[in-house]
Amino acid sequence: MSLTVEQSSTEPCNISAVAATPTASGLPLRFADFDTLVDALNYAAGGYSGMNFYSGRLELTERLPYRDLRDHAIVLARILLGQGLLPGERVVLVAETGADFIIAFAACQYARLLPVPVPVPPAFGGRDTYSVLLRHMVSGARAAALLAPSWVEDWLPAALDGLPLKFLGSVAQLRHLPEATITLTPPQADDIAYLQFSSGSTRIPTGIAITHRALLTNVGAMIGTGLAVRAGDRAVSWLPFYHDMGLVGFVLAPLIAQMSVDYLATRDFARRPLGWLSLMDRNSATISYSPSFGYELCTRRASTTLPPELDLSRWRVAGIGGDMIRPHVLEEFATTFTPAGFVPRAFVPSYGMAETTLAISFADLDRGVETDRIDVEKLEHQGRAEPPARDSNGRTRDFVVCGKVIPNHELQIRDDSGGILADRRIGRVLVRGPSLMTGYDHRPEETARVMDADGWLDTGDLGYLADGQLVITGRAKDVIIVNGRNIWPHDIEHTVEQLETLRSGDAAAFAVDDVQGERAVVLVQCRSSDGSAHRTLVQVVRAAVSQVHGIEPQVVLVANNALPQTSSGKLSRSAARTAFLSGSFAPIGAA
Repeated sequence: MSLTVEQSSTEPCNISAVAATPTASGLPLRFADFDTLVDALNYAAGGYSGMNFYSGRLELTERLPYRDLRDHAIVLARILLGQGLLPGERVVLVAETGADFIIAFAACQYARLLPVPVPVPPAFGGRDTYSVLLRHMVSGARAAALLAPSWVEDWLPAALDGLPLKFLGSVAQLRHLPEATITLTPPQADDIAYLQFSSGSTRIPTGIAITHRALLTNVGAMIGTGLAVRAGDRAVSWLPFYHDMGLVGFVLAPLIAQMSVDYLATRDFARRPLGWLSLMDRNSATISYSPSFGYELCTRRASTTLPPELDLSRWRVAGIGGDMIRPHVLEEFATTFTPAGFVPRAFVPSYGMAETTLAISFADLDRGVETDRIDVEKLEHQGRAEPPARDSNGRTRDFVVCGKVIPNHELQIRDDSGGILADRRIGRVLVRGPSLMTGYDHRPEETARVMDADGWLDTGDLGYLADGQLVITGRAKDVIIVNGRNIWPHDIEHTVEQLETLRSGDAAAFAVDDVQGERAVVLVQCRSSDGSAHRTLVQVVRAAVSQVHGIEPQVVLVANNALPQTSSGKLSRSAARTAFLSGSFAPIGAA
């Protein structure tokens, strides 16, 4: 069927709005019972809810009701097709937090083009490095067009010179071009909806292909079961739009659930973390998510000033995901913000990845963070997650319980030979179900390495099941094996980061090959310029790791902010290891 709108306009959406979209959509709530994202947007457009964009000072700068999103997207779809683009071709979208990105993403859906969200350039410096990365992503996606914010359009032609792009520019430029006189044919459920780059990858960027069916299935499980969305819910997010948690969790899921959502740019959150919480309070929001480090930033900032009259009592889903969940970080956040009405049982640990669209498991609502305390010796030597004996004085570790697998999906823990392991045995986490990717785009060999013929996806993570609930212990490739012991790098990093003058994110632990096997290396960010302080820090770090973990690591001090991160803000141990082996770090001290 053809798609029509009441009026066709190439004017940008309203950016001088006086009020955010209302929380109530005025529609009967539907839980992703749509065939495609286009169907979901067409339904949401019949209500009053939508998306709202705020500055770092919490000023409303853009207001995008779903009705306007649909109308502008249909116009832009015809303009894109008017540039010679054909259904099925790829459009790279530089994912700045703003209405233009979302309109362009939706336009691709109506035009049956494949949007490919990619990171924005860094605010300061890094242009040459970003240009190389962008060129790799555009080439890897086999893109036919690229849309970027107006503030970077001048230097993009040089960065992408020679690539066969039918359009290169901003949405603002695109709006001045004519629409194609064409009937828009809607996508089908098994069509690819978008390509998602995995943020943790260090190889040539590879797109993860997600169908409309997989998207709607995963979002349906999230909003219907994991979050139990209800009338009166409203979301807030600072997560980047190019990351699966930001894109699926807080752009597509609110749209599919007809929910209003309020945005802060990631860079504004980094500058003023408490703005996130103030926006939650101001708009009576009930749902938001963050990796552990986001909660930690807020706690650190609130140690000097807590916003007066901050009220977080309406926050019913404080989700945690995107990295290893650190229970002590959440405990400190709860302690800090309980006086502001935050209820600790609002915490909802979860687990997911882009290869499964987003979600794999959720902890139960209204339970808060539940941890499983285990005996570290049995973990490291036997691969078992057993509670410590009552009279034991040995080392223990608390792991966060990430809940049960989402409906209509299966999860297994397997050993290296593929055998299914019993409860509390550590192994590789595999998942199967209708939310999985169709594969890595044009990478059949890589797809075959992680997905078997029966549809089981090897997540690359290690974990165990306890009473049917999933507990993640780390990435398989990151485990440090010393004298037959499996040592988790984040355990070492946590030990180091508890030392005086250090904080979360200051350490990276990994293994390198040695003549006697594997040797543990710990990189530590150092802020001091004093040589004696350097020597003392190296000795203290080495002693702490030796005392707690029973190994003698090589400790190397690096400059502050030198440790590499993924595009979603997580520590990239693999990149840190590569840089260390190549001599890219300028060491401050070592032992």
